Amino acid sequence: MLRIAIVIVNYNTRELLRACLASIPLGFAAGTCDIWVIDNGSSDDSMTMVRDDFPSVHRIQSIHNGGFAYANNLALQRILASNDTPEYVMILNPDTLATVGSFDTLVDYLRANPTVGMVGPRLLLPDGSLDLACRRSFPTPEVSLWRMTGLSRLFPRNPRFGRYNMTFVDPKETIAVDALVGACMLMPTPVLREVGLLDETYFMYGEDLDWCYRFRQYGWQIVYVADAIVHHVKRASSRQQPVETIHHFYHAMRIFFRRYYAVTTPKAVCWLIETGITLKEQTSLARNYFRPPRPARRGE
Repeated sequence: MLRIAIVIVNYNTRELLRACLASIPLGFAAGTCDIWVIDNGSSDDSMTMVRDDFPSVHRIQSIHNGGFAYANNLALQRILASNDTPEYVMILNPDTLATVGSFDTLVDYLRANPTVGMVGPRLLLPDGSLDLACRRSFPTPEVSLWRMTGLSRLFPRNPRFGRYNMTFVDPKETIAVDALVGACMLMPTPVLREVGLLDETYFMYGEDLDWCYRFRQYGWQIVYVADAIVHHVKRASSRQQPVETIHHFYHAMRIFFRRYYAVTTPKAVCWLIETGITLKEQTSLARNYFRPPRPARRGE
């Protein structure tokens, strides 16, 4: 029988995690799931809930919050070291909800397309709109320029200016992309073994983009599968974020740019990009300061 391993990193998202775990059987009915939940030091009794309500789920309690890549790798290492590895591995966020057959559709696409090394679903936000991060181009210097200058927002339908989030493509169209988002990624286990684990240089943000870049370096295609729909319960952008989260986001940008593009980019352009990242970081911090605090969720 077909098996997939699903890896979920949790940090104080007990009720979202409960809903996510309950939805997985709806998403995958073609076989069995080995579900792994890694907890990054939560204080909301998340793991007690998993133990009591989902006893078949594998639980890993991280001794410290080492970040998203670190936590995922704790489970991925065990999966790859097993003598009975599943055919596919999925990275899944706890704030996602599978719809009927969504994971089956992703698996079917991989089985029918052996040159594809990773697939992701159409992620829909609570208001029904597309989570733009679910299909992306790599942030090359040119793509970054259009994004930082606001041209990508002014001309989202333009194939040149709208490349980062591919806003010129119909969300209902299945299409090869540069990158997916770490909220939901599915890959064949042999491909994962070939490419390797997530890069723990990134604490949070950027590790999924870096992973996709490496998949592409190994010659694997990455595909956004529009017929597979997963809901993504992101936190409201109008609410205040932890300052550390903003710093992690922009630090990830710097790591990715310096690793893959800085050497081949003229120094003047490098300076513009680095300055642009810093300015956007400072702007985000200023805007965040004046937003109302996030309300505490039940269970936190």
